Amino acid sequence: MTTDECYVLIRHSLTRHSSLAHSTFKKMEHFINNQRHTPDSGQYIEVINPCTAEVVGTCARGNTADVHAALTSAGAAFQTWKKQPAAHRVKLQHEAARLMRLYSYEIADMLARELGRPLAGCIHEISRSADLLDFYAEEALRMKGEIPLHNLEGEKALVVRQPIGVVVAITPFNYPITLLCMKIGAALPMGCTVVAKPSEDTPLSTLRLAEIFKEAGYPEGVFNVITGYGHEIGNALVEHPITSKIAFTGGTNTGKRIGALAAAHNKRVTLELGGQSPVIVCEEADLSVACPAIVKHAFANSGQFCYRVNRVYVHQNVYEAFVEKITALANRLKVGDPFSNSDMGPMVNRKIYQNSEVQVADALQKGGTVKTGGSRLTGEDYDKGWFFPPTIIADTNHSMKIMTEETFGPVIGVMKFSTNEEAVALGNDSEYGLAAYVFSGQLGTGLRMAEELEAGSVWVNNIHRSYQDVPFGGVKQSGIGREKGRYGLEAYTELKTIYLNY
Repeated sequence: MTTDECYVLIRHSLTRHSSLAHSTFKKMEHFINNQRHTPDSGQYIEVINPCTAEVVGTCARGNTADVHAALTSAGAAFQTWKKQPAAHRVKLQHEAARLMRLYSYEIADMLARELGRPLAGCIHEISRSADLLDFYAEEALRMKGEIPLHNLEGEKALVVRQPIGVVVAITPFNYPITLLCMKIGAALPMGCTVVAKPSEDTPLSTLRLAEIFKEAGYPEGVFNVITGYGHEIGNALVEHPITSKIAFTGGTNTGKRIGALAAAHNKRVTLELGGQSPVIVCEEADLSVACPAIVKHAFANSGQFCYRVNRVYVHQNVYEAFVEKITALANRLKVGDPFSNSDMGPMVNRKIYQNSEVQVADALQKGGTVKTGGSRLTGEDYDKGWFFPPTIIADTNHSMKIMTEETFGPVIGVMKFSTNEEAVALGNDSEYGLAAYVFSGQLGTGLRMAEELEAGSVWVNNIHRSYQDVPFGGVKQSGIGREKGRYGLEAYTELKTIYLNY
């Protein structure tokens, strides 16, 4: 389906659901207890289209009073929600997934305007998020306890899992629906209730999602959304006595602060943090496979995601050919408005944009060579937005920020290596450990490297989306805990041992 066809379908969807269309781009309040909730402050935050600098909507600016209202609602709902049959909770989640697909074009249109990502990518995010909800729902029905075979007359020990309680889900701007569904999709069917806090850059799609969950039949207080600036309400969300767990995706420094604050109150956490993901391209690698995969992954969503390709280590004997191929592929990518068949949109805001600008300047100062891109796009189509082209920097080394710091933008560094042992050492020379990638014509070599690389996930000879049924998360400064699969569901439960005498 082309982007133009997607856009026609969006308009058709908005016409069919006219009441929803009129509510998409206007002042939106918190969503608490299944209804809109006026902010205690009476203040709102403008949501800006990063392509045009136009205001596409406003969201409530929350304060501690709003936090208390949302968590109180979730705490009251938990007392009844945790007692609902698992099959009932699963049925509601399947219905929510169905409605997400029904309204996918409307949500995607909203997301494209607040984030700037090409429309087709936004539609894919909604569809994939609905798939994740369905997977989690089915997996929840397969969760089990244990009865150890102690063989003691008149005694049994029962090991059961119980919902952890009220969950605070804090999500970033880059994949606001998917990253939220990674949390609520596991928490809700296990019997937890949720207060979500989306990024102030992309809150509208999350607020719309909450309305969809209400339509699906979720009771009052089970899924709430509060919006605002993180520094104003973040501590209150974490420290509030009703909060049992914090599930956070975002920057490492913020995650460490949340982790420290949660630890002070013995609250559970799942922290999916920053990444600086390496790729190793061995001498015998198939460049016709490696180069397209690396370019597609490095520049998806304008490089604004945590496990993207950030730095590439290429064997010296194929280095020149590799750089030539990925440069040619990057030059084919179209940067522009999300509704114009673009491959890449703008950066979401000035702060995120400046990461790329600073890292390019640093690399050039230290001897790097820009093969393509490297500076902000200008002209009539670009002047109002934060557009940065796909950028490849060759001749890099580990004195450069591009090889050591998270970029969160469409810039990659490329560096030579001479031995596989050197390549693994370079890949592990980072405080991060979220993802890594290896391309090798020898399967044994690829597997050995995958085992040695310090990362939560390693792809060998391809790069694709992480699967729904396997764990996702990082090591070192890239986080604590895992999401997806049964591992993600288990993270929203507490184990309890019951000693039964009869």
